[in-house]
Amino acid sequence: MTIRILPAVGDLDAARSLTTLLSQLADAEPAAPVQDSTALLDTLARLAGESLDELPEVVLVHERIGPVPALELIRDLVMRFPAVGVVLITADTSTGVLTAAMDSGARGIVTLPLGYDALAERVQAAAAWSAGMRRHLSSGTPELYAGPGGTVVAVTGAKGGVGSTVTAVQLALAARASGRTVALVDLDLQSGDVASYLDVQFRRSIADLAGITDINPRVLQDAVYTHDSGIGLLLAPAEGERGEEVTDRVARQVLGALRSRHDVVIVDCGSQMNSATAAAVEVADQALLLVTPDVVAVRAAKRMVRLWDRLQIRKAEETLTVVNRHSRGTEIQPALVERITGTKVAGAAVPAAFKELQSVVDAGRLQDLEARSTVKQALWALAGELGLVAVQEGGGGRRRKASSSDRGALSLWRKGGDRGSVTLEFAGMFPLLLVVMALLWECALYGYTYSLAGNAADEAARAATAAHAVDGDFVAACKSAGAKHLPGAWSGAEISCTPDGSVMRATVHADVPLFFPGVNPGWQVNGSAGAALEGDGR
Repeated sequence: MTIRILPAVGDLDAARSLTTLLSQLADAEPAAPVQDSTALLDTLARLAGESLDELPEVVLVHERIGPVPALELIRDLVMRFPAVGVVLITADTSTGVLTAAMDSGARGIVTLPLGYDALAERVQAAAAWSAGMRRHLSSGTPELYAGPGGTVVAVTGAKGGVGSTVTAVQLALAARASGRTVALVDLDLQSGDVASYLDVQFRRSIADLAGITDINPRVLQDAVYTHDSGIGLLLAPAEGERGEEVTDRVARQVLGALRSRHDVVIVDCGSQMNSATAAAVEVADQALLLVTPDVVAVRAAKRMVRLWDRLQIRKAEETLTVVNRHSRGTEIQPALVERITGTKVAGAAVPAAFKELQSVVDAGRLQDLEARSTVKQALWALAGELGLVAVQEGGGGRRRKASSSDRGALSLWRKGGDRGSVTLEFAGMFPLLLVVMALLWECALYGYTYSLAGNAADEAARAATAAHAVDGDFVAACKSAGAKHLPGAWSGAEISCTPDGSVMRATVHADVPLFFPGVNPGWQVNGSAGAALEGDGR
């Protein structure tokens, strides 16, 4: 898709710099910059008068545009041309400017000095929003969402290092693979690792929303990073101290806005309880508590459950405990965890197989974990247990069909029944496997028959040469020697020997069996050999 861009820059040097960068953007069609707000409004009005489709997807407004101040100009543009994505270019990166720009209707901010990556990211995001808005306006009907909102799942670790982030990421990937729209929120505010696990570098975080009074979906969009997998990521702040800015009010508003636009919202709460994570656990439809099968972790899980009960945010019987790094050899089994914590334990226990995770964790590519991984199978089975991976094609407007590769992967984990799925897949492939094996076997029989015919011809030629040297019956000797070196199922081969100058030529025509020796459909292979004649035979 070609992105039409109209820059509005009053400063000549800034205009030249911006034009140079825009010319490097892929699929971009930048127009000549306009120098003031009046020229910008006149240009857009003229284009809209010709056709709404003639309007650019993105308008870039420099902070020093005049005579109308930049923020007032953006507000006017958004009201008059709602299908155009407006981006503010400014040197001020304070929260106040971000808030004011969002309140004015800007789709993003690009900071000065200009950088290619930041500019490309904001332009593409604004263009995508513009395309969606135009589809929405052209349909003539508002977008309908099924149900009261998406499902919120809070994932909490009983203590640090029990695998809550890996679990949250894999649940999000499983839900996304089934065709659902998914948001993943890193609410481990001091030490969130979602960005590291998914190899993401993004400057916005949930802390940037703390100073905004009305956190609506439009404001939220600029803080959400869309990952290559299609998951929307709302990350923890890079500076841990900024986590204190995220209160329970912020958490509630953020989750409310996310669930209004996504089918599934996964929240990684880490292992530290604060007002924000307490709010997430309280509003969640499902609360998962990750625990490992050791005494310290089980005690921590019991303390966490009691804390939630005292704060009246979640009862023990409403909590689902997931046993991570489980093995049959451990003394602490899921049934014991259930009895100690008073919670319900998930049917999908995650095995202790860190070696499967090590390479993708070190590379920051947790999305590349192999489908055969037992850890991934267990976590996607957990997603099935939670009802996150049921594909409903032709359902709500936000559903998107899973790709064929995703459907193949999901067949291993849907509803936790990987054995049944594998059996069904094998049953479907079995006829094809039989055909391939039959063809390979027939090729082997063909090659073996050719080898037998060649060997028999060689022996027949030698015997005929010896008989010819003593003036014997070389024809009989030829057939006898050739037949002697053919198995019974190939005994009906035609064997002949003929002198050809100084060489005795032997030819064997052998039938190729059809699957079984002795069953001959009429196919033949020819083997031939020659031996030098000794003397003239007289």
